[in-house]
Amino acid sequence: MSTGIPGIDPLDGLRAPQDPDCDVFLTGTVFLDIIFTGLDSAPVRGTESWARGMGSSPGGVANMATALARLGLHTSLAAAFGDDHYGEYCWDALEQGEGIDLSMSHTVRGWHSPVTVSMAYEGERTMVSHGHEAPPPAAPGRAATAFPQCPPRARAAVASLVPGRSEPWVAAAARRGAMVFADVGWDETGRWDLAGLTDLAHCQAFLPNAQEAMRYTRTDCPRAAAHALAEHVPLAVVTLGAEGAYAVDAATGTAAEVPAIEVEALDPTGAGDVFVAGFVTGTLANWPLADRLAFAGLTAALSVQEFGGSLSAPGWAEIAAWWQEVRTCADQDPAALQRYAFLQDLLPSAARHWPLRRAVPTIGFRP
Repeated sequence: MSTGIPGIDPLDGLRAPQDPDCDVFLTGTVFLDIIFTGLDSAPVRGTESWARGMGSSPGGVANMATALARLGLHTSLAAAFGDDHYGEYCWDALEQGEGIDLSMSHTVRGWHSPVTVSMAYEGERTMVSHGHEAPPPAAPGRAATAFPQCPPRARAAVASLVPGRSEPWVAAAARRGAMVFADVGWDETGRWDLAGLTDLAHCQAFLPNAQEAMRYTRTDCPRAAAHALAEHVPLAVVTLGAEGAYAVDAATGTAAEVPAIEVEALDPTGAGDVFVAGFVTGTLANWPLADRLAFAGLTAALSVQEFGGSLSAPGWAEIAAWWQEVRTCADQDPAALQRYAFLQDLLPSAARHWPLRRAVPTIGFRP
């Protein structure tokens, strides 16, 4: 169920009748995530481990879609769903629970949903996944083609770049006026060649982590890597883990760095997706670069204090509760709090107590 606060629209005052209905478009693979929590250590071979808790939720690209929707952005997802109970559950959780537009998505008969089992312990997680690539949908009267062919008109799109592979929809989205935000995974080829990320040419912002950024730019400093990446993309954002994030705006030459919020991390699953969602939200809202970094880092910090990917994505209720709580703590550094003062005009005056307890859904219950 969505955790947003009704009435909070981060783009309030910026919307116009001619604007697209969709704020953010994205596509990818939806997994059913089953998360085991309350494990004291990693499972030991030849033994049976019992977890003290378990949750289930849509995962994969659904982590990003959920994070965007909970921050109040009109989100459209193009994905394949199996016609099994897992696929039905994921579709319902995203469309009815989170309000995500699935009109570009489709159900594949006879295809089972990809599944990931995640075990969270000691602040880390171990995952086992299984799935097969979904066949592309066939348009009436012609053979199956790449999916999606034509993304909807949107303010922004989020893509995951793959070395040596180009996705036609990325260029199409950019041509239709979308700001494309991209992250990237580990380069299994070991080449780390920026030229292999052909869709980077269509991107407004590139958000790798420090190791990825340094390998792609052949630098030994993540901040130097951000400046090097800014020669290839208008906005380069490098996440620094526990140190925060550093960004360079190529158009203005502005650089900004915001430290991370210190929290007790229970499960980092989906934190990168939440960071990107927060940064997209601030960018579409035209916030200053440092505010965007701070907001993205805050949402990511809130997410790692919960278990699961889409389960842990914070909405405005969590953000408001955190802001109310930290301002009443006697040991807070006033200068550090000032970094988040821009939230004051965004959030309601009354908020629920923090930390919030979020219900963890599972499969099998019926009305």
